[in-house]
Amino acid sequence: MIQYLTLAIAVLVGIALGWISFRILTIKRINNAKEISKRIKEKALSEAKVIKKEAELEAKEQWYARRANLEKEIENRKKELHKLENRYNQKISSIEERLSKLDRREQSVSDRERHVNQKQVQLKEQEQKLQKLIDEQTEKLMAIAQMNKEKAIEKLLERFENEAKSDAAKVRKEIIDKAKSEAEKESLKVLASTIQRTAVDYIAESCVSVVSLPSEEMKGRIIGREGRNIRAFENRTGIELIVDDTPEAVILSSFEPIRREIARRSLQKLISDGRIHPGRIEDTVKKTEEEISQIIVETGKQTCIDLGINDLPKPLENLIGKLQFRTSYGQNVLKHSIETAWICGMLAAEIGLDQTLAKKIGLLHDIGKAVDHEVDGAHPQIGADLAKKYGLSHTIVNAIEAHHEDVEAETLYAVLVQIADAISGSRPGARRETLETYLKRLENLENIASSFDGVQKCYAIQAGREVRIMVEHNHIDDAQAEMLASDVAKKIENELQYPGQIKVTVIREVRKTALAK
Repeated sequence: MIQYLTLAIAVLVGIALGWISFRILTIKRINNAKEISKRIKEKALSEAKVIKKEAELEAKEQWYARRANLEKEIENRKKELHKLENRYNQKISSIEERLSKLDRREQSVSDRERHVNQKQVQLKEQEQKLQKLIDEQTEKLMAIAQMNKEKAIEKLLERFENEAKSDAAKVRKEIIDKAKSEAEKESLKVLASTIQRTAVDYIAESCVSVVSLPSEEMKGRIIGREGRNIRAFENRTGIELIVDDTPEAVILSSFEPIRREIARRSLQKLISDGRIHPGRIEDTVKKTEEEISQIIVETGKQTCIDLGINDLPKPLENLIGKLQFRTSYGQNVLKHSIETAWICGMLAAEIGLDQTLAKKIGLLHDIGKAVDHEVDGAHPQIGADLAKKYGLSHTIVNAIEAHHEDVEAETLYAVLVQIADAISGSRPGARRETLETYLKRLENLENIASSFDGVQKCYAIQAGREVRIMVEHNHIDDAQAEMLASDVAKKIENELQYPGQIKVTVIREVRKTALAK
C-alpha cells in the first residue's frame, strides 16, 4: 500500500515538474517570438522609410522630367504659332495685292465695255448704211435684169444649192479618203493575218448518202423476202433506203444527219458481214448508235482541247460533237465553228481582248444548229437559251444571240463573232448556193444599180462580189460619182442578203474623137 502511495506521489511530482518545465519553455519561446517580431517590425519600418524616400525621389525626378518636356512642347508650339502667324500675314498681304489687281482689271474691263459699246453703235450705223446701199443696188439690178425679187432669190438659191452639193461631195470624199487611209491599212492587216493563219478544208454534204455495193445481187439481200429487211432497216434507223437502177449502189435519204450516218455505217457493216436479216439489223444498228455516241463525245472533247477551252459543261461538249454531222449551205458546221473560233481568238488578240473567251464564243455561236431540228425557233435564239441553261455568262449569251444581228450587240465580243462568222462563211468555196439563187442575186444587184439617175450601164461581175456602173459623164461629175457609189452600196446593204461583201465601182469616162485627114 505504501509502495503504491509512493508511486502515485512520484508520478504526481513528475507531472508537476513536467508542467513547470513546459511552462518555463513556453514563456521563453513567447519572449523570443516577441523579440523577433519587434526586430522584424523595426526592420520593416526602416525599409519602409527607405522605400518612401526612394519613391519621393523618383516622383520628383518624373515631375522634373515632365516639367522639362512640357516646357519644351510649349516652346515648340510657340514656334509653330509664330510660323503660322507669319504665313497668315503673308497670305493677307497676297490677298490685298490680288484685290488691288482685280480693282485695276475691273476698271480696265469697264473702259473696254465703254469702247465696245461705242464700236457697236458705229457698226450699227455702218450696217444701216450698207443695207441701204444693198437695197439700192438690188433695185437697180432688178431693173436691169427685168426680174423680180422672188425669181432672183430662186436663181441664187439654185446656184448656191448646186455649189453646196459639189462642195459637200468633195468634203465627203476628203473625209472618207482620210478615214480609209488611217483605218484601212490596220484593219486589212489584222483581217488578212487572221485569214492566212486559218486554213480549213470543206466537204460539201447533202441530205443523201450513197453506199457502194460489191454486186447487184446484194440489192436483193438488202430488200429481203417480201421487203422485210428493208422495212426493218428503215423502221430501226428512221431513214429512207432507196434501191433504184443506180449500178452497185443504194441511197440513204434523211434530213437528220446523225441518223443518216448511223444508217450508212450500219449498212456497210451488214454488207461486209453478209448476214442481213431483221435480228442482225437490230443488233448492228444498236452497236452503231453506241459508236456514234462515243464519236460525238470524243469529238466534242477533242475540239475543246484543240482550242484550249477547258471549262465547258459536258452537255455543250456533246452538242459540239453533234455539229460534225450538220451542214449549212454545204459547209460543215463543226469545221465552220472551229474556224470561227480561231478567227475570233486571233482578232481578240490583235485588239487586246480575252482570247480564250473569244474562241469560246466563236465555237458556240452556231450551237443551236445541233438541236434546231428538235426545237422550234431560230438557231441564234436556241443557242442563247442553251447557253443560259448551262450557266454561261451574259457576254456569251448576247454574242450568240446577236451574231445574226437579231438583237443588239452589247460587247466587242459580239461584234468579233459577227466578223469571224462572215469571214468563215464568205471565203471562196466555203458555201454553196443554187444556180437559181445565184442568178437572182446577180439580177437584183444590176436592178438596184440601174434604179439611180445618170446610170448608163451596169454589170454584176466576180460571181456577184462586184458591181461596175457606167454613168453619163455630162450628167454626173467626179464628186457625184463618189456619192453614187456610196448610195448604191447602202441600198444593196438594206435590200439584199448576201455572204461577204460587194464592191461597187462607178466608171465615168469622157471620150473625145478627132479625124486626121
